[in-house]
Amino acid sequence: MQWIAIALGGAIGAILRHLVGLWAYPVFENRIPLGTFIVNVIGSLLIGVAYVMIVERGMLGHEWRLMIMTGLFGALTTFSTFSLETVMLWHNGQPLTALAYVFASILVCVAATATAITLGMKYL
Repeated sequence: MQWIAIALGGAIGAILRHLVGLWAYPVFENRIPLGTFIVNVIGSLLIGVAYVMIVERGMLGHEWRLMIMTGLFGALTTFSTFSLETVMLWHNGQPLTALAYVFASILVCVAATATAITLGMKYL
């Protein structure tokens, strides 16, 4: 049952990731990898909420943790893609954009997770 939970969450996360990428590409004409940035921020925020609800508050069982935290957010957030896109920006002659993308992604995602945990501990 655990493998099914992870696979189901992963399938949902991968589809969501793809849909955000499809939306972001024409909007921003691939000038910056905004689709990846968006899913990493949203995933970082939501994993903080999930952590509080599932781990700290025990609101959902172990299979839900595997489905949501391992499967869904594991497939939705894409730091491997983030790394590749950063290197491609650098190789395409955009080193300042690449560095800004790295720092913004790390700072905003960590802040989103910390905010979600803080708010979750207070309100959930």
